[in-house]
Amino acid sequence: MADRPAARPAPAGILPSVVEAIGATPLVALDRLTARRGLDGRILAKLDHLNPGFSKKDRAARGIVEAARADGTLRPGQTVVELTSGNMGTGLAIVCAVRGHPFVAVMSRGNSPERARMMRGLGAEVVLVDQAPGGRPGAVSGADLALVERAAERLTQERGAFRADQFVRDGNWRAHHATTGPEIWQQSGGGLDGFVDFVGSGGTFAGVTRYLKARDPAIRCFAVEPAGAAVLAGAPVTCPGHPIQGGGYARADLAFLADLAYDGTVAVSGDAARRAARALAAEEGIFAGYSSGANAAAALDLLAGPMRGATLAIVIANSGLKYLSTDLWP
Repeated sequence: MADRPAARPAPAGILPSVVEAIGATPLVALDRLTARRGLDGRILAKLDHLNPGFSKKDRAARGIVEAARADGTLRPGQTVVELTSGNMGTGLAIVCAVRGHPFVAVMSRGNSPERARMMRGLGAEVVLVDQAPGGRPGAVSGADLALVERAAERLTQERGAFRADQFVRDGNWRAHHATTGPEIWQQSGGGLDGFVDFVGSGGTFAGVTRYLKARDPAIRCFAVEPAGAAVLAGAPVTCPGHPIQGGGYARADLAFLADLAYDGTVAVSGDAARRAARALAAEEGIFAGYSSGANAAAALDLLAGPMRGATLAIVIANSGLKYLSTDLWP
C-alpha cells in the first residue's frame, strides 16, 4: 500500500471553529452623528454586533465557559444553564455547541421572540418564564428577572448543570479586560478621553474600565442607566418597565462594580435610546439595538455637556435584527 501523503498544515487564515472568530471587531468613528448635531468631539463605536452571535456577550460566554473548563468547574459534556435576555444565551449556545455542552437558556417572555428563535436554531433548549403581574412584552423589569433567576436555579439543580451566572463569574469581566479593552486602546491609538457603556451584568463596563484606566487614569468612564431605573446614581425606581432590554434591572448590588473606580453615570430615557438607535442606522449604517442606542445617546449628551471636545468610545452591543418585533423599528 502506498504511503498516505502527510497532512498539510492548516493555512493561517482558517480558524478551527467559529468560537475563535469572537472578538477583533472594528472600531468606527461616528463623525456623521456628531457633525449633524453640531457637537465638538468624537464618538468611536466598537462594532460588537458583528460577533458570530450578533452581540458583545459572545466574549463573556466564551470567557466563562473556557475558564470553567480549565479549572474543572464545568465537566466534559455537562449541561450549561443560564438566565438571559437573549444575547448571553446566544453566545453560550454557540460556545456550548462547539465545545460539546447541552445548553438551556432561561428567558423572560418580555424579551423579543427573535432571540428565543435564534437560540433554538443554534441548538439550545429555551425555557420561557411568564412576566410578573403588570409586565408588558418588550420590557423586562427587575421583578421579571427575579422570576427568571428562580427558574434558572431550579433547572440547574434538576439537571445537575453548570450555572454560567454571568452576574458573578469573573470570566465575564475578564473576557472584556483581556480583549475588548485592549482592542479599543490599540485601535484608537490610545487617543481616548472617555468610555461609556450601558450596564447589564456590568461585565463589559468593568473589564474595559479597568483596562483603560490602567493605561491612562485620566480616561473618564461612565455607566449608562435607564431614566427611571438609575439605581447606580442613587435615584428612586419610577420606571422599571423601560424598553432598553439587556440591563437596567434596578440592581445596585452588581458584583463587578462593587470595587470599581468609575467617574459617574448617565441616565437615558427609552425614547432617547430609540431615537439614537434609529439615527445610528439611518446616518451611520449601523443596525443596532436599544442598548447601543442608549450608549450613543449618552455619549452625545456628554459631548454636549461635561465632555465637550472629547473622544469617547462606546460599544455597539447587539444587532437591530433582534428587535424587529419591537417598537424600535417603525
